[in-house]
Amino acid sequence: MELLKTLKILNAAHGPSGDEEDVRAKIEELVRPFADEIFTDTLGNLIVRKKGEGPRVMFAAHMDSIGFIVTHIEKEGFLRVGRLGGIAPKEAAYSAVRFKNGVQGVFAPEEKADFGKLKLDECFIDIGAENEEAARKLVRVGDTAVYDRSIRTRGGRVMGPYLDDRIACAVLLCALERIERPSCDLWMVFTVQEEVGLRGARTAAWWVEPDVGIAVDVTDVNDTPGSEKSGTAQLGNGAAIKVMDSSIICHPEIVARLEELAKTEDILVQRDIMRGGGTDAGAIHTTRLGVKTGGVSIPCRYIHTPAETADLQDAQACVRLIAAFVQH
Repeated sequence: MELLKTLKILNAAHGPSGDEEDVRAKIEELVRPFADEIFTDTLGNLIVRKKGEGPRVMFAAHMDSIGFIVTHIEKEGFLRVGRLGGIAPKEAAYSAVRFKNGVQGVFAPEEKADFGKLKLDECFIDIGAENEEAARKLVRVGDTAVYDRSIRTRGGRVMGPYLDDRIACAVLLCALERIERPSCDLWMVFTVQEEVGLRGARTAAWWVEPDVGIAVDVTDVNDTPGSEKSGTAQLGNGAAIKVMDSSIICHPEIVARLEELAKTEDILVQRDIMRGGGTDAGAIHTTRLGVKTGGVSIPCRYIHTPAETADLQDAQACVRLIAAFVQH
């Protein structure tokens, strides 16, 4: 399975929080040849099992992305929207968007709005409708929209929306293809509704009841001009082994084991600390009586914008590290 090709397939699918069906279908199709069992739970998590002897190990990468949801349709045909996850209006301004049914539009601020203090209530989506009646033939209140932009590459770098967290889903798929005989009972979970409160991971971890949990996600970086040092990772410096973020302090045994394997297998790694934000690890580690939990992260610039940027070599290092962890 080729990482970039897989990423492009997943990135083209519609999948904002609560509406992950299209992404789930793509992942299920890709993962089926490598799985012993596949389940979809009540919330919509895709749970993939590869049987092996030993402790239960759960990897989690979330399928959902941030997005917009229609709340009102105005008489002029413009759409007012709410946010699904962490959308900042200034970062989204004038972005092309698309709905699940293929309708396209643009997210735009009102002319009178103060761009420096832009609020979501001062923005709208223009789908080219002449009036409310025409708009209602195209979309309904409750319909969801995502950024309408494809993946682009430059050298070893990849740019586009929703690397958070489709690139981690692609990493898990590529790692699973490499794993022939896991030294554990392996569960790979592609979770829903991470962007709105780690909801899918919470129910999935309760059901799987893992001994060890690893969240795979993007992480903030410290390698751009004027960085406020919200993260510690840098593009091109390898897989980021999470130490902590605002949702978790990772179990020291898991951090140490990942670093030991990276040294043994000659995998380029760095340490990951985020001062803000969290991952599915935050929900996994407090499940039942607690789970030894860590994280493997892909450094990413401009998270939650239409132009997230990552290095494919870092993602490949994550594939190797995950496969090594499972097989040893």
